[in-house]
Amino acid sequence: MTSRNDSLFERARKRIPAGVNSPVRAFRAVGGTPPFFERASGPHLWDADGKRYIDYVGSWGPMVLGHTHPAVVEAVQAAASKALSFGAPTEAEVELAEAICRLVPSIEMVRLVSSGTEATMSAIRLARGHTGRSLVVKFEGCYHGHADSLLVKAGSGALTFGNPSSAGVPPETAAHTLVLDFNDTAQMNALFKEKGNQIACVIVEPVAGNMNLVLPKSGFLEALRENCSRHGAVLLFDEVMTGFRVALGGAQARYGIKPDLTTLGKVIGGGLPVGAFGGKRDIMEKIAPLGPVYQAGTLSGNPVAVAAGLATLKLVEEKGFQSKIEATTKLLVEGLMAEARKASVVFSAQSIGSMFGLYFRAAPPTSFAEVMQCDKDRFNKFFHHMLERGVYLAPSAYEAGFVSASHGHAEIDATLAAAREAFKS
Repeated sequence: MTSRNDSLFERARKRIPAGVNSPVRAFRAVGGTPPFFERASGPHLWDADGKRYIDYVGSWGPMVLGHTHPAVVEAVQAAASKALSFGAPTEAEVELAEAICRLVPSIEMVRLVSSGTEATMSAIRLARGHTGRSLVVKFEGCYHGHADSLLVKAGSGALTFGNPSSAGVPPETAAHTLVLDFNDTAQMNALFKEKGNQIACVIVEPVAGNMNLVLPKSGFLEALRENCSRHGAVLLFDEVMTGFRVALGGAQARYGIKPDLTTLGKVIGGGLPVGAFGGKRDIMEKIAPLGPVYQAGTLSGNPVAVAAGLATLKLVEEKGFQSKIEATTKLLVEGLMAEARKASVVFSAQSIGSMFGLYFRAAPPTSFAEVMQCDKDRFNKFFHHMLERGVYLAPSAYEAGFVSASHGHAEIDATLAAAREAFKS
């Protein structure tokens, strides 16, 4: 019998480039046909052939509660019954802004947008407008969306296809973006010494999640903060992925570093398209209509998306939520390492909050260069063995994984059983 996944993929490729609406979904990094999903509940997904999977992608991060959580679904239905869009102010967007500012203390004012890319693009424009400078510093392997100035040695899908930069980005645009090695404090110090008075901002994933999971070395984020403060540059934390995942207040709360601007997404939309950027009041007041930096969006603060975000954050900030989901994630990671040791497979893993990384390498990487030392072919084989056994991991060796609050001992045990067989083979 012909697989519906295969037939849907064949249809899709006739009308959609590569058959997908975001590159990594095409499975070109791992090979094979991507499953087309029809429904989801809790920690599970069901594809077009009716096969069930334990999901560790979580729509790339936002499904921290698990799929179709009743409280979120109810909030979305209630909002949708009133309106799908106003293009005008609502009380709910004020409530979401208040919640974000309360939970992330570095954010004094916030502007809602529709995606993480829009958030980072707008925040960088704001940083340039605030400082009157042009140069932006980013780190190799970190991904901040597909805005032109950020697709210079990017991570995520761009890294998956072995082409860190993108065609269509003018050289003069790329020339305003300087790229450093993640976790290399000496290199950072040298750059600031040379060009510190020209740098508008430094944008960084405080915990990198788009070249797989890479944790900051001790002192790295502190040095970033110190250099930006000394030279008048804006420190921009991209917490689209880490926000409410690695700690309630994000990576900045976990590491005790206060950025000037922060970008958010994923969790604050609860599965619907929402992003945000916010930070110091004096910087945020440079945004139109208060200031000269223009940014606008018809669907910004969309009432249905905001309702999903509010319902999600309400549950995420409940006492014990973060500790419980972090413990589940550690259980998964420690179990996978134990199974690999039994099978004498060179493998390592680590986690922070409810994010995790898997590496076919003896120790977790600390830089882009070390990420590239991982055995990609072994990961691809492992991925397909797990997929066949009903475990859905990110279809790339360069993506972090996510655990939700709906994952329990049954799902972890089933995942480890699948891994046991995969490592043996």
